[in-house]
Amino acid sequence: MSNNQISDAVVDAAMKVHSALSWSTRECLCRLSKSRASKTRTQSKLRGATPVVYEGVRLEAGYRLDILVEDTIIVELKAVEALAPIHQAQLLSYLKLSGKSIGLLINFHTLHLKDGIKRFIL
Repeated sequence: MSNNQISDAVVDAAMKVHSALSWSTRECLCRLSKSRASKTRTQSKLRGATPVVYEGVRLEAGYRLDILVEDTIIVELKAVEALAPIHQAQLLSYLKLSGKSIGLLINFHTLHLKDGIKRFIL
């Protein structure tokens, strides 16, 4: 599948979950995404992130991706009144640290989900 097809499948799955529940759980979206894209992981550690060294102790970066689809697209889920610049910065940081090029920021706290989806490409 191309990146556009994978992205479209995730958006379609998100819209189905939102229509059925008016909200989302990571598990529901992951299950639907898996039916459309073979490799979907939830809460996976961000690979390639530089560990933090504090007082001589190495701490692995605590970045966890909400959903990683086909090892290509990062999906960050929110349920907030309005997306803030910090949400976009978070997803852009994940994209840069992981070397991935496409990210979806999905806010389920909207009347129409299409108004809560932003796609980012590096």
